[in-house]
Amino acid sequence: MENHSYDQITGASDAPYLNRLVEQAGLATNFYAEGHPSLPNYIAMTTGSTQGIADDDPPADHPLNVPSIFSLLPNGASRSLQESMPSNCAKTDSGDYAVRHNPQAYFTNLGGDCASYDIPLSDPPDLSARFTFVTPNLIHDMHDGTVADGDTWLSTFLPKVLASGEYAAGRAAVFITWDEDDDLSGNHIPTFVIAPSVASGTKVSARLDHYSMLRATQEMLGLTPLLGSAATAADMRGPFNL
Repeated sequence: MENHSYDQITGASDAPYLNRLVEQAGLATNFYAEGHPSLPNYIAMTTGSTQGIADDDPPADHPLNVPSIFSLLPNGASRSLQESMPSNCAKTDSGDYAVRHNPQAYFTNLGGDCASYDIPLSDPPDLSARFTFVTPNLIHDMHDGTVADGDTWLSTFLPKVLASGEYAAGRAAVFITWDEDDDLSGNHIPTFVIAPSVASGTKVSARLDHYSMLRATQEMLGLTPLLGSAATAADMRGPFNL
C-alpha cells in the first residue's frame, strides 16, 4: 500500500475493513519505512538496502545487479503479482500501473524469471510460489485513490488470499505494509501481520521496519544469507509468533 501514515489508517472511519483487521490479526504499532519517495522502500524491503536510490526513476536508470529475495528464490519459487500491469515484467509506467512499485523489474540478475514470473494480478491470485509480492494499482494502493478505495479493495482481495489452499495449509503468513508515510509523521506506517499462529488482536510495540519484515520472511523460508540490513534488523517472528 502507499503513502499513508499509521494515524491515517488505524482508527480511521474510512478504513473500516483495516480497522476490523486490527482486532482480528496482528498489528505493528511502531513500524517505520526507510526513506522517500516510493522506490527506495520497495528496494529496501526486497534487498535489505535502498541501494543508494533516492528517486522514483525506472529500471533503465537503476539496473540492479544485487542479491534480492527474488534471486534467492529462482525459477518460479518467487512471484510478483502487479495489478493493472499491461504485460509481464513491464519496465515503464502504464495507466494505473507504476513500475516504481514493482521491485522485481529492477533486478538484472534474474535471468528470465522477471519475464516469466512478474505477472499481472489475476483473479483469483496465483499464490503457488514460496514467496509472492503483490502490488495493487495506483487507485487501490491509496496513492492516487483514497483510503476508502484501498480499504474496499483489500476487503475483496484479502479474503481470496485467506481462502486459498496455500493459507488453508496453515504455513503461510501475510504482511500488509505501506511503502512510506505522507511526509508528516516521521515515516511511521501501519503494518499488519496475518497468519494462523498470530493471535487475534496482537499488537507489537517494538520498533520495526521493512528490514525486519524481510528478515522474518527469509527466516520463515529458510533463506540465507540474510540480505543487507535484514541481518541485524529487529526480530519480528517472536513477537508475532510466526
